[in-house]
Amino acid sequence: MKVSSSSFVDRTEELAALQRHLESVRAHGTGRMLAVRGRRQVGKSRLVEEFLERAGLPSVYFQATGLPRAEELARFVAEIGASSLPAAETARGGGLGSWSAALNLLAETASPQAPSVVVLDELPYLVESEPGFEAVLQEVWDRRMESRPVLLILIGSDLRMMEALAGYGRPLFGKPRELVVPPLSPRAIAGLLGVDAAAALDAYLVIGGLPRLAVAWTEGRSFWEHLEEALSDAMSPLLVAGERMLSAEFPVGVPARGVLGAIGAGETTFSAIGVRAGLAASSLSRALKVLVDDKRVVAVDEPLSARRSREPRYRVADPYLRFWLRQLRPCLELVNRGRSDLALQRIRRDWPSYRGRAIEPVVREALGRLLPDPRFGDADAVGGYWTRANTVEVDLVGTPEERHTVSFVGTVKWREHAPVDDSDVRSLVRSAQVIPGMHSGTRHVAVSRAGVACGGLDVVLGPDDLLAAWPA
Repeated sequence: MKVSSSSFVDRTEELAALQRHLESVRAHGTGRMLAVRGRRQVGKSRLVEEFLERAGLPSVYFQATGLPRAEELARFVAEIGASSLPAAETARGGGLGSWSAALNLLAETASPQAPSVVVLDELPYLVESEPGFEAVLQEVWDRRMESRPVLLILIGSDLRMMEALAGYGRPLFGKPRELVVPPLSPRAIAGLLGVDAAAALDAYLVIGGLPRLAVAWTEGRSFWEHLEEALSDAMSPLLVAGERMLSAEFPVGVPARGVLGAIGAGETTFSAIGVRAGLAASSLSRALKVLVDDKRVVAVDEPLSARRSREPRYRVADPYLRFWLRQLRPCLELVNRGRSDLALQRIRRDWPSYRGRAIEPVVREALGRLLPDPRFGDADAVGGYWTRANTVEVDLVGTPEERHTVSFVGTVKWREHAPVDDSDVRSLVRSAQVIPGMHSGTRHVAVSRAGVACGGLDVVLGPDDLLAAWPA
């Protein structure tokens, strides 16, 4: 993983996949429809732009903005007219008064000698604002475009809508291939920033896997140096990306935005979130459905043991958005009045406790990637455990698929210098006794930033072990 001179994060696998789709179009002389999806800000648009630049083929790139339908169509026709496509001259002459006419023109003028690439970015905006757009696209594809050498790339950040796009009963059912653009992994972040595993994981808790934030981090710069620099500029990517993400997904006044703010502020239970957001149970349930099922910006965790339990906890799924909501947004007023020093001081004060909590889902994801692994017994799943009153909490619990026993329990200690000690192990053993499914063969695990200074553990993992869970 590297950053090119144009600040493009070189996604080798994704670029290769796009090239394979293009080669199929070139080899067979027929069209291919490709749906590119991924979370907002993960670099989907930048990836496709880089692909177009490298391919050097006639293309048009259109990004929908949610404008009224007539304005959106006029923008699309103007983009065709300014493009390198054979249809450009016709588009400049006018007369394309519908999406059907514009798309048909692209199909009819496609040249067998040079395949064309047509990109429709932020497709969900078109689907929402243009009634029947999916049906129009389906008709043009079936009757014209599929038989021509055209690579049609559909990009969207609304994950649920993009998945449903080719679902049963929809006009495009079964037509598009799919390319998922994931956030950068902690291991990729380590390579980009040129830092060790512990520093990379710290950085990941701040910038998540967002390429734009990664390239804004000067290679080799320390964690606190980067934060100090970012806080000194009210328009730095680290500060503005969060608000842009919220504005794109949740306009001011939408209940889900307030609920997300409550979760970002640290509330984890249904009742506490409702109190902080000022919503009744029915309204809160609807807002959580939007956040969890539709937008997927909130994750739901449940206690893992040999007995199923419904004590859900809610958390912001994306590490960057979680950090922005909890640490950066409260500091924006200080930054705007020129007191970035106080903002940095506040973040420094809260960082140890924030980091200790924020690293836990990252650790669980890493362990989930390692399983099955004989070090962890017969575990196939990993989670945490807590009681309704939160009198008992265990950071890590692993169970086999049948969940009839507990394969391992563990503690996560992400202290800067203090290793896991005897008191930490005693606390783990004491708390784990109440977990349904514990037995004499349950293994004890510690994940520590600073190592261990005691016995009584079956498995010990550090930053390097976690980073190795993601492919190079």
